[in-house]
Amino acid sequence: MRKHIILAAALAVVGAGQALADDLMRVKTDKSVGAAMDALQAAVEGAGATVFARIDHGAGAKTVDMDIGDMQLLIFGNPQMGSPIMSADPLAGLFLPLKVLAYADADGQVWLVYEDPDETLDDLKVDDDHPVIGKMQGALKNLTAAAAE
Repeated sequence: MRKHIILAAALAVVGAGQALADDLMRVKTDKSVGAAMDALQAAVEGAGATVFARIDHGAGAKTVDMDIGDMQLLIFGNPQMGSPIMSADPLAGLFLPLKVLAYADADGQVWLVYEDPDETLDDLKVDDDHPVIGKMQGALKNLTAAAAE
């Protein structure tokens, strides 16, 4: 019986990890992390959105004598998209504005990664078919594709 419980728990953890992996959209690029983030920031600003912050996680880690590699996060948004979502559920403010992470994996491959907004907002009181969710998905797909080129 104990073996069955342990097996069930292990399968649940693996399944949860796979679900999380499926929620993350990864875009491969041949650019460096900095160049990819420069391109993403330019694309975001060119689309009329606001860049709220660009966080250099790699530089931050170095201040505590750690090396996590090259890693940056861009936080950006557009009140025309975010406000209707937060109007539907104020808790959406925990997840908005949108975020894209650029990092180099152990092999040196650079990735732009974001969470699918449909999954991000899934547990909130936001209709699954809210039109803004599709707009957010399209914006993230287009912006990261442009930055990766």
